[in-house]
Amino acid sequence: MPLVSMTEMLKKANAEGYAVGQFNLNNLEFTQAILQAAQEEKSPVILGVSEGAARYMGGFKTVVAMVKALMEEYKVTVPVAIHLDHGSSFESCAKAIHAGFTSVMIDASHHPFEENIETTSKVVELAHFHGVSVEAELGVVGGQEDDVIADGVIYADPAECEELVKRTGIDCLAPALGSVHGPYKGEPNLGFKEMEDINNRAGVPLVLHGGTGIPTHDIKKAISFGTAKINVNTENQIASAKAVRETLAVKTEEYDPRKYLGPARDAIKATVQGKMREFGSSNKA
Repeated sequence: MPLVSMTEMLKKANAEGYAVGQFNLNNLEFTQAILQAAQEEKSPVILGVSEGAARYMGGFKTVVAMVKALMEEYKVTVPVAIHLDHGSSFESCAKAIHAGFTSVMIDASHHPFEENIETTSKVVELAHFHGVSVEAELGVVGGQEDDVIADGVIYADPAECEELVKRTGIDCLAPALGSVHGPYKGEPNLGFKEMEDINNRAGVPLVLHGGTGIPTHDIKKAISFGTAKINVNTENQIASAKAVRETLAVKTEEYDPRKYLGPARDAIKATVQGKMREFGSSNKA
């Protein structure tokens, strides 16, 4: 099955009351694990690629080629989108689109509102011409993810969310409502009242960044308020690192990377499958 944009899978998720997971790629093993999990769970999946991870893996074209080859090898039949996570500029989004990404996020949330609208509109025009879906962000999601660092959380303004959607034509919106990138310090405190308001005003599927460590009851509540995409990366990274440490603690002389990255891949796959079941996307492909 060819790569697809996020548009239809998120509309379907919204209509049927579940969320599709975005799981970030960091290397070959992450890509293998996430695709295998999606196929076994019969779940649609979004492969998130940050600019930093793309550089690490050899560039946007390398990532697309790797994903396509693995999909062919694994005979993947579920819908798969490859998505630029936190695209920092129009140029970066354009490079991803021309490399074969089927979805991009333009994160101009740190700019003044009118500049965010202008940049996002430019990305939407190019992306939609190529059949690529676009995600945008408002407010500030705390924590750090690769090149994206934010101190504290600034909640998205519901009126601005409505205006951004109307004026840009984006396909989905990530409003900052208390989630953070990376591990939480204490309990997550999500703004559900604002989420409900934004859902009613915006009219597009919502995205929850920083999905690691959010309790299941909060996940379910977010889905009921229009969240159709939930991003997870830290949880997979932690599971992967734990498996590597445990393997090398027992086999202290091991040097074959397959012997410690194999268990890491298995740990990522199990984590992703658990998230797909929690988000309700299993058997929805």
